[in-house]
Amino acid sequence: MRIGEIAALVGVTSRTVRHYHHIGLLPEPQRRANGYRVYTIRDAILLARIRRLTELGLALDEVRDVLADDAGRELAEVLGELDADLARQEHAIQKRRKALAALLAGPLTPDAPISPALAELLKSAPVTSSPTAAKDREHLILLDGVVGGDAVYAALRPLADDPAVVPMYERLDELEGAAADDPRIATLADDLVAAVPDEVLAAIPDSGPTATGFEEALLADYSPAQAEVVRRVMERVTARLRRRSS
Repeated sequence: MRIGEIAALVGVTSRTVRHYHHIGLLPEPQRRANGYRVYTIRDAILLARIRRLTELGLALDEVRDVLADDAGRELAEVLGELDADLARQEHAIQKRRKALAALLAGPLTPDAPISPALAELLKSAPVTSSPTAAKDREHLILLDGVVGGDAVYAALRPLADDPAVVPMYERLDELEGAAADDPRIATLADDLVAAVPDEVLAAIPDSGPTATGFEEALLADYSPAQAEVVRRVMERVTARLRRRSS
């Protein structure tokens, strides 16, 4: 993604992104030979988290402290101070205090802050060491900051109890390092598409991330064979959405 694309995806300005680079809050990405910055999905995840923290009222120095402390202790301290200030302005910022209360209910994690609906979904997710499951979690957190989706999270909730979910993540893990024409790709894509409930399709909003480079950056987060599985799943889910709306 280019700077304008990542800025549009996360909901900030290109000037803001450059400012975060200038003060060292957001690391500078690699540049192509022509000098243009190239942003990855990892950059978007970090930028979205910075945006969510600043929306809660944290100063940039406080955001820096939170990002530097993965254990969440600094975040808890900063949010506690912010809560005391919000209490003095209860009428004007009641909605923000409600979101803050949900965060302070904890447990605080390096993912925070996220919406209560997504927090509930992630809390019920099966415990697994799967690397692709961890990526899926990060992508949900990114989209939560970009478009939200409480109805989608509610529709995904039954999958958390589906014993077939973790094995499919593990099958995707096994494709790490495989070629993009690996024969396992087609079967896994079929199984993943079949696992998407109709309720999830019904809950997906008409508008979503529209940045030109978003899909490319998402697929670049996977190995070639894994990316091919994800690409096929995205294409077929999009086709199902079109049939549903026609």
